[in-house]
Amino acid sequence: MYLNCKTYFSFRYGTYSTEELVKEAAGLGISQLALTNINNTCDAWDFIDHCRNYGVKPIVGTEIRNDGEICYILLAKNNSGLEQINRFISEHNQGEIKFPKRPDLQNVYCIYPFGSLSVNELQAGELIGVQLSDINKLFGLSVQCYPDKYVIRHPVSFQDNTFYNLHRLLRAVDKNIILSKQNPIDLAGKGETFRTPAQLLDAFHSYPSIITNTMNLTENCSVGMEFHTDKTKKIFSVSKKDDRELLGKLAHEGLLQRYGPDNNMAALRVEKELAIIEQMGFSAYFLITWDIIRYARSRNFFFVGRGSGANSIVAYCLQITDVDPIDLDLYFERFLNPSRSSPPDFDLDFSWKDRDEIIAYVFKKYGREHVCLLGSYTTFQSRAILRELGKVFGLPKEEIDQLDSGNLSNDRIQRQILFYGNLLRNFPNHLSIHAGGMLISEKPIYHYTATELPPKNFYTSQIDMFGADKIGLYKLDILSQRGLGHIRETIDQVKNNQNISINIHDIGKFKKDPKVADQIRNADTIGCFYIESPGMRQLLKKLECSDYLTLVAASSIIRPGVAQSGMMKQYIHRYHNPDDFEYLHPLLKELLKETYGVMVYQEDVIKVAHHFGGLDLSEADVLRRAMSGKYRGRKQFEEIKSKFFHNCRDRKFPESTISEVWRQIESFGGYSFSKAHSASFAVESYQSLYLKTYFPVEFMVSVINNFGGFYTRELYFNELKKTGAQVHAPCLNQSEYLTRVSGKMVFMGFVHVQGLEEQLIQCTIEQRNRFGPYLDLTDYISRVNPGIEQLNILIRVGALRFSNKTKKQLLWEANFLIKKNTKSSGSGFLFHEKPQHFNLPELVCHPLDDALDEIDLLGFPLCNVFELAKENPQDYLPARDLSRFSGKQVSVLGWLVTSKTVNTLTNQPMHFHTFLDGRGDWLDAIFFPDISRYQPVSGKGFYAMRGKVVEEFGVYSIEVTECRKIGLRDRNAFPNTLNAEGETFMSGHIQPRHVFPNSEKITSP
Repeated sequence: MYLNCKTYFSFRYGTYSTEELVKEAAGLGISQLALTNINNTCDAWDFIDHCRNYGVKPIVGTEIRNDGEICYILLAKNNSGLEQINRFISEHNQGEIKFPKRPDLQNVYCIYPFGSLSVNELQAGELIGVQLSDINKLFGLSVQCYPDKYVIRHPVSFQDNTFYNLHRLLRAVDKNIILSKQNPIDLAGKGETFRTPAQLLDAFHSYPSIITNTMNLTENCSVGMEFHTDKTKKIFSVSKKDDRELLGKLAHEGLLQRYGPDNNMAALRVEKELAIIEQMGFSAYFLITWDIIRYARSRNFFFVGRGSGANSIVAYCLQITDVDPIDLDLYFERFLNPSRSSPPDFDLDFSWKDRDEIIAYVFKKYGREHVCLLGSYTTFQSRAILRELGKVFGLPKEEIDQLDSGNLSNDRIQRQILFYGNLLRNFPNHLSIHAGGMLISEKPIYHYTATELPPKNFYTSQIDMFGADKIGLYKLDILSQRGLGHIRETIDQVKNNQNISINIHDIGKFKKDPKVADQIRNADTIGCFYIESPGMRQLLKKLECSDYLTLVAASSIIRPGVAQSGMMKQYIHRYHNPDDFEYLHPLLKELLKETYGVMVYQEDVIKVAHHFGGLDLSEADVLRRAMSGKYRGRKQFEEIKSKFFHNCRDRKFPESTISEVWRQIESFGGYSFSKAHSASFAVESYQSLYLKTYFPVEFMVSVINNFGGFYTRELYFNELKKTGAQVHAPCLNQSEYLTRVSGKMVFMGFVHVQGLEEQLIQCTIEQRNRFGPYLDLTDYISRVNPGIEQLNILIRVGALRFSNKTKKQLLWEANFLIKKNTKSSGSGFLFHEKPQHFNLPELVCHPLDDALDEIDLLGFPLCNVFELAKENPQDYLPARDLSRFSGKQVSVLGWLVTSKTVNTLTNQPMHFHTFLDGRGDWLDAIFFPDISRYQPVSGKGFYAMRGKVVEEFGVYSIEVTECRKIGLRDRNAFPNTLNAEGETFMSGHIQPRHVFPNSEKITSP
């Protein structure tokens, strides 16, 4: 009877969560229930799981719609039928093809809405669904002539009237309309709530054949599988035996390469791991990962293997990772042990430019029948909810902005928005793509999920990582990051620019390099993977970090779990004062001696949970998955918490100690790293650091060209200038699409010029490559024939400065010549005569013009930005002198770089702002809630601040008590074209660190 039920995975339609739907059905005494979400089977396996828990028989299918109009209901008779439904949905989703009026599927029941098809047209497996509202329409029909063709179809889409209103809001959001414009055809019927079985039987008592036929259908449907058993691809070669032998051969070859012929400890560990891998049936998983890496190497792709997989010496020998587990004392059981049912967790990072090719290789290698990307669900969250509901209720933009800012009035509509917004929170909004997960299945992928085809044309599952994990379809992460792009391009740039080849995998050499150690100690890490943010740079300084092991720890303690629990500060203190603290308990000293009694890594939490809290390894693994954000639901987590407290009390541990240990464990939720993961990050950080230390110009150009990192392009160009590079604005005869380096000369790429069309850039470069450099403005116009707006942009950014004419002269001439040159030959020979000479009046150029043009077209000036400040930076204390005035009041001037907002214990926002001073040094400022509220930092610009200098572990910052924004200098403030040091005020000539070398002016404390 309940053959057409939906959850909120009928996106922007249903209002039940999956468990709520099943739970309510069970409470009403319903013994058989069908899930039929619209055009998907997203939560089918969750539904089956919940049905088992609540004693309800699950029936799985889908409701097929074209453009919102219902076509039919499909119900799987068995697992084969579900696979056919998944294929059917996928084929039409992938091709964006309308569903047919009548499908042709075996092992599937097809139920048409009453009145959409004549009963005498029905084939085997096709039925007519009768709703309560259709019963009166049965009168006069020969129902008894077709006793097996009618079934009860009672749709369930929402809980009650309140949730019907929520359904209406969801439909309006989906259609992007206001409620008053809603069409009833787009809505569910008001009666699509649960009715008791007795009510439905009573309603259809005059048609017993329909009741019987419905019961027979539900009895004939059965879908299920064993959860949490591995369903990923099980054989890499031709047999498990061959896989085992191949893995052993590769591991021993790698052992010799990594450790030499006489390392017994490494050899014994390799044999131990191989035995466990074979015992658990994961040889194919290792070989699949190795094969991906092998292909990447063949294409000269740079990569990093990380995650808990770095605990494995076999992975190290197969060159999947560059982390030596013996060197770091990483134990394999964290990665793979008999108590852990899921396979090992490999995360493979590639350059963002290479990742798609790697994904395409996996699809081709194992076939689209067995491979897809992993889906995920974007959910409705507070801010988006308020904006969406504000639009649906027809509020003007100003009122929506007011809602968004939290400035609420006691208005009736606003109260409704808040009420329904709370109901809507965490509803899935639409299907998305997991950051990097791929599924490679033994059986065809459609046995488990339907797929979509997002813009990149890689099939993507309708189930997310939690659903896949539940059924035992474990993901392999193929990720991308800009940091690897930085490294790969730097290697290429150094080869091209200096003819030097770099072995970037010589990690042992990098770890021992004293210059690299100095870079870390001084936190000179801008552009380096994972260690360039203000918080990380401060941490490196506080730790006085100069070695690999400390960097590994820093990569983990910077994570929110450790930092927010207060244990990061404890770790720093204990690191510097190893004899000046007490462990919470002697057992914790034994377990956490390496990390000074602080739980830093997932392994630490597992050790404490197992040895201190008495949890077995499988329970500790659930705890691990919960901490890393890979576990959905808190029921089992709460059970483990209860057992932890019970075991600790049995062991007579003090209650205060138990509570504090659990507080620290719980603070890791969703944020913890395994030690192997941190070690992998630290390896990449060292690679970046080595390149930045010895090849700083090429490194910073590569950071800029990969468009990734913590900071803005402006900051990276400033860092590039600090290397001694001569940075030039885009030039028609020197620049490429991306930024180009030649020796110490760097020409900014055309890509950075706002408003410049890519087609014009490509044409400009192509003409230059074919026919040589441009001679002058006339020559450029004749060969490329740009529009006047595009030409004006090029002139204003300085791209024709080689012509030895001012911008104003060029702009005047360009407008004349463009009109004359109505058609371009593209050959460079349209104008053979000399360029026309123009007698122009004197066009005065102001020293501020270039900077303002660059701000307009590049987003920042290429000169030192402090040359533009309305107030003199020499009148303020430079950041390098803060240590002389610890605890005292000072005044500073800074150019805003980045900001971070945190909430205090009383839930008030405060801010950590990072600035540059006039010398290009970093200046960190703390804005407590009051100053954040009344004198806030409001966007890019100069800020004059006064406050107290504070120190923590040798790092100085300012607790700001006064703040005001400073404007740009007036044009009349420039008496001539020279600055204080006699340098011409032109783009790129002034280096930030040399602006005020003799400045001793400070504000007295």
